[in-house]
Amino acid sequence: MSGRGRFFVWTVIFAGGVAIVHAIGDLALHPPGSQWLVVALLTLISGSANVKLPGIPAHISVSESFLFSAVLLFGPAAGVVTVVLDALIITAKITRRGRPLEQVLFNLAAPAFSLWVAANLFYITAGVLPLEKEQSSITILVGPLLLFTVVYFCLNSGLVACAVGFQKRVSAFYVWKQHFMWLSLNFLGGASVAALLVVYTRQLDWTYLAVTVPLLLILYMTFRTSMARVADANRHVDELNALYLATVQTLAAAIDAKDQVTHGHIRRVQRFAVELARALGVKDELQLKAIQAAAVLHDTGKIAVPESILNKPGPLDAQEFAVMKQHASVGADIISSINFPYPVEPIVRHHHENWDGTGYPYGLVGTEIPIGARVLAVVDCFDALTSDRPYRARMGDAEALAIISERRGKMYDPLVVDTFLRIYVDLRSVDAEPIEGSATISAHQLQLAREVIEKHNLKSMPRRQVSEVG
Repeated sequence: MSGRGRFFVWTVIFAGGVAIVHAIGDLALHPPGSQWLVVALLTLISGSANVKLPGIPAHISVSESFLFSAVLLFGPAAGVVTVVLDALIITAKITRRGRPLEQVLFNLAAPAFSLWVAANLFYITAGVLPLEKEQSSITILVGPLLLFTVVYFCLNSGLVACAVGFQKRVSAFYVWKQHFMWLSLNFLGGASVAALLVVYTRQLDWTYLAVTVPLLLILYMTFRTSMARVADANRHVDELNALYLATVQTLAAAIDAKDQVTHGHIRRVQRFAVELARALGVKDELQLKAIQAAAVLHDTGKIAVPESILNKPGPLDAQEFAVMKQHASVGADIISSINFPYPVEPIVRHHHENWDGTGYPYGLVGTEIPIGARVLAVVDCFDALTSDRPYRARMGDAEALAIISERRGKMYDPLVVDTFLRIYVDLRSVDAEPIEGSATISAHQLQLAREVIEKHNLKSMPRRQVSEVG
């Protein structure tokens, strides 16, 4: 996790620790009734029946009804201690050896802080005492209880989404919207059950348990079955995607063999393009998958170009170049017949457009060019320059970077070039696997490349977000 992510996590841990210490002190001064132990026990039992959310390191339980009951009957302090006990049970059940201490502490602190804020806000807005001490009409409590539920849910799920976002380096809002937003119904349902039963009975009796426990059991089984089906569906989709991509890569390699381009070129362009897009701020998974597929298929149209042109050991004349330029449109037309669930065809069609409008096939200018095509143009150029071709020997990295820098603002998007130069060293450092046709990177070449980057004052360039995704 990044430094910002660790700072966020430890800030939440500190805030949650303060809430827990405050709650324990309050309970010591004002002990709740013995029925709180029953509520806490029911919370622990229901909390141990948790379900993992597919795709992210997070779990949910069906203990909200008992948790809200603890807050309504006994106050914020009892609620905070109850949620900490619940979190302890869940954490103990899911924690593996070697899990970082900060992750365990965060799992305890986030719900404690969220509930402490939400519960105190409830009692401030409702203007009542805990229900074990005084009777209150349910009409008075509806608004504050709704506010309590929304604040607790948004805070708790939001903090977890932020932590997951830092860990996976994706947007926290995307994580929350994708995985947590729909869980609000679970919280609202738990609050409704707690309010109806606790407000009218003022105590826990067998009627409360007879009504609540079966409902929670049904809810847990429904969640468990649904999440298992979602996990199976995601696993099946991942397997199909992997098989599909492997098939596409094999076909692309067969096509590129006609152009005497190695499979290593395809793999490097694919890896560099995706990492560069992420560095630019592209977070949408469909867009990243489109870039990944387009990086493999961008030269599919070369199947229509004669080998005599593709492998000519010298510059092309005007007529030959006119034939070569057709490969972008031909490849896009071929790709358009495949029903990709993400926009691959525009990237393939426009990956030879230039930032200043001098490219082909349509002469698009600036941000009219899809972001995926702008990324692919820079990455493809760099790898082509640093690989052997029939008409020239490979260049060193420093020379290739200098050429790309010269084309900044003319052929290539300035932001894409700047970002590529900023992350170039990192890209090369992970490109450690020896691949046929790749340039060998020596320490001297790497130093020359760094000097080129420093010359353009781009080594420490700040990150900027891409507002459009093409």
